[in-house]
Order: sequence, then C-alpha cells, then structure tokens
Amino acid sequence: MGPLLTLEVLEQLRAAACAGAATVECSLDLQRSTTMVDVGVAGWIWKGQRFPYPDSCKDRTIYHWDGETFQPAARYTTSLIKLVPTHWGPPTFEIDGIKMLPTARISPYADAERKVSLIRPRGKVILDTCGGLGYFAAWCLQGQARQVLSYEKNPEVIWLRSLNPWSPKIGSGLTLTQGDIAEEIAMLPSQSVDAILHDPPRFGIAGELYSRVFYEQLARVLKRKGKLFHYTGTPNKLTSHRDVPNEVANRLRHAGFAAQLNGDGVLAVRT
Repeated sequence: MGPLLTLEVLEQLRAAACAGAATVECSLDLQRSTTMVDVGVAGWIWKGQRFPYPDSCKDRTIYHWDGETFQPAARYTTSLIKLVPTHWGPPTFEIDGIKMLPTARISPYADAERKVSLIRPRGKVILDTCGGLGYFAAWCLQGQARQVLSYEKNPEVIWLRSLNPWSPKIGSGLTLTQGDIAEEIAMLPSQSVDAILHDPPRFGIAGELYSRVFYEQLARVLKRKGKLFHYTGTPNKLTSHRDVPNEVANRLRHAGFAAQLNGDGVLAVRT
C-alpha cells in the first residue's frame, strides 16, 4: 500500500524540511504505524522512492499515490463517496457529505469493537450485512469468529476499503460480496449464521433495510438464540420527533426477535 497524506502530515513534512532536518518520523498510513522519511525542500523519500509535495492539500481529505500524483481518496458516480480522516487515526467515510460512522466522541474503530463484543464472535459464523469500511469484520476476526460473510452494495466503498490500512484483508475467514443484502439474503440458507451485525444507511436512504420483510429474512437465516446488533442512531429525532430505535425494536419483535435498546442501536435475540 502506498503512502497516504493528510494536511496534518504534509505540514509535518514541510516543517521538518524548512527546519533543515534530514529525516522526520511520521505516519503515512493514518496512524496505523510510524515510519522515517527523508525530507528535502523539493520532495521527500520513503522506502527508496521519491515523492513530491502536493501543490495543495485540503483539510478533511485523504490523498493516495496513484503512481504519478497524489489524488483525493474520493470518487463521484451517482454520489460523492469520500474517505475522511479523523484525529483518532481510523478514517470514516461520507456519501454526499453525510458521515457514515460516528467520530465525535469515539474512534469509529473503537466504536465497532464495542458493538461486535455484544454478539460475542468467537467461533461463530457472522453475517455482516452492510460492510462499509470493514471495521465490524475486523473486530470479528480479532475476536476469533469462524467465518464472516460481509456484503457491500457500493463498489466505490469497496474501492475505499482497498486504500484504507484499517480495513481488513479479504480471506482468512472473511468473504466480501459486492451486492445488495436486501436481495442477496434470499440466497442464504435458513439458520445458517450464528450472529448478525446490521449497520445500514439511514432510513431515508435505505428504508428497505428497516422493513419487517427484511427483518423476517434476518430471523430466517439466524439460528435460534442467535444475537443481532442493529445500528440505528437517532435520525430525525429533533426535527420530526420520530423514534427510529423503538420503531426498529417493535418491528424486530414482530419478526421473531426479543429486542431491547442498546446504546445507539438495538440488541436482539432470535426467539
């Protein structure tokens, strides 16, 4: 994986060069590790390769080396999808400016750790419905899950994963399928998974992933007494006073789960 730059790292490199330093220790993988870089006025050298200083570097943007220049880790097709740095290290991502992972009070990576611990992954086959950057899957693997079946609808998000050093590698128990879980779930056998992690986009974007029909499919593929964590957040609570977490919990109960609110989501058990 090539170097990743943020405005903070670029300023660190330039400041060292301006101070006359020959080397500087910094992170070129979003604080996953640190490395020594040779710096000069005209450019810098890492792992024997010379790189230029970008002409400009915006805040809240991660730049990746495409072989010739540093380019933003972002793509626009029908939506603008962008990898966004955090002061925690592990990045989040945005779709049309909407942040997809919590970052204000906790690292999105640490947040995923807490949620994965609720389903106790050790030895289990786990369905990860909306894979995103793969943080749920990463903690499932670290928790010694037997297998993680991850699905991600958006190919651009999968591309972001390929740039992100915090995203897990495919293989060794992790499969990643590009596909819409609302459709793909019908092909999974009944009672074939031990636990489920469901972190869908907000209701206004993917309402089908909050429907009773979809929850009945989750109940079908999950073994009895298997656990489900469903992230909901609290969208529209201040503007419309809508209580999405309790709506989700009630639909899950009708679909065959015992459900209760837990943090920013719902923890449910297949009855």
